[in-house]
Amino acid sequence: MLFAIIAEDVENSLAARLQARPDHVERLKLLQSESRLTLAGPHPQVSGEGFSGSLIVADFSSLEAAQAWANADPYISAGVYAKVTVKPFNKVLPA
Repeated sequence: MLFAIIAEDVENSLAARLQARPDHVERLKLLQSESRLTLAGPHPQVSGEGFSGSLIVADFSSLEAAQAWANADPYISAGVYAKVTVKPFNKVLPA
């Protein structure tokens, strides 16, 4: 089942984000190699530099598995994310 992992960054997260990015991306590449990643990317700030959060949509066996994966994200241990929400996602388009 697909789950959306919706993360909100803390203020001024760019430096911590850049430092943790290689490990964060490596985990996403692993999901991709397993054909479980639907999409992933950051939400750029509307004005100014940096990001306000991230969105990942990926296949997990359960909500608990998705939450556990999200909780282990390097951006959490680096203090990038202020809040992470995980919930089921239904992909409609593109088919």
